[in-house]
Amino acid sequence: MKVDGKHYRTIWPSKTGQTVEIIDQTRLPFEFKIVELANLDDAVNAIADMLVRGAPLIGATTAWGIWLAMLADGSDTSLKQALDKLRNARPTAVNLSWALAQMSTALKPLKPEDRSAAAYARALEITENDVILCSSIGDHGSQLISDTHAAKGNDEPINILTHCNAGWLATVDWGTALAPIYKAHDAGIPVHVWVDETRPRSQGNFLTAWELQHHGVPNTVIVDNAGGHLMQNGEVDMCIVGTDRTTASGDVCNKIGTYLKALAAHDNNIPFYVAAPSPSIDWTISDGLAEITIEQRDHREISHIAGKLNNDSLATVQVVPDNCSTRNDAFDVTPARFISGIITERGICAANQRALSTMFPEHA
Repeated sequence: MKVDGKHYRTIWPSKTGQTVEIIDQTRLPFEFKIVELANLDDAVNAIADMLVRGAPLIGATTAWGIWLAMLADGSDTSLKQALDKLRNARPTAVNLSWALAQMSTALKPLKPEDRSAAAYARALEITENDVILCSSIGDHGSQLISDTHAAKGNDEPINILTHCNAGWLATVDWGTALAPIYKAHDAGIPVHVWVDETRPRSQGNFLTAWELQHHGVPNTVIVDNAGGHLMQNGEVDMCIVGTDRTTASGDVCNKIGTYLKALAAHDNNIPFYVAAPSPSIDWTISDGLAEITIEQRDHREISHIAGKLNNDSLATVQVVPDNCSTRNDAFDVTPARFISGIITERGICAANQRALSTMFPEHA
């Protein structure tokens, strides 16, 4: 996608061939800064501290982190340490463990001296494939938007509600939930996006609104609790969200607050879609509530918020009473019964085990 007319991805190998570069998403939307990852610990910290975030991008960063480790030392000990460190960086996004499995399978049979080149090739392949997957999700999802616009029978925009950030900043390029919106917008279909602020880290405020603005897509930021109200008053035509982990049965784990949007959509007969590239599907589990670990994050994400002051300086301020107790569940699980369909790179299917297995028979 483009920032001020220049094409960017969220992660790429540097021209030196020794490091990886990323967009530091903790500084958006107030500062656009490119950061260099020079070693394994840099990659681990980028994931843990959310300089990179979003399940697909976490997977790509994981792969490049293994390459950085192999660049320094291709031994069995180094490979094991790299796998262990990255595995513990963040628990919920299945793309992390998926990428570790991909890299481990590719590298373990090789001699230590051959692992660096092989790791680079596999990381690059994972990165390029993510772009292809997300573009395909955009193609299938934009057809949904086009059909909805045709059924509406007027020139009014299709109002789409999304949650958190599932745009190109959450992937290598294009995005998941926002890819259909970008494709529809580029095709001339009038769209408007309701952007949930997505507390506590405000990925809607800081990231989704920022990238939609830079692409020229009309959007309006709303507080997290406004979605149901808008649905009740006929101001939402469909919801599209992303996923950090989707079970084989169609349950979806996504940013905290997704479940409440799905309930409101269900009550108001509004389609609720999940954009899920296949690496985000965990074929080993079927009960999202029982089997997915929900990440508990730092209390300061709730007690403090960053912003721009009137003099354009940046500051972090406390927004709760001193010594206030907080709980910071980062994700929730939306049961499959509330999901209208899952948009994958191969097409759109129902949120159930049979449909997903038919779409991806190699995992059945």
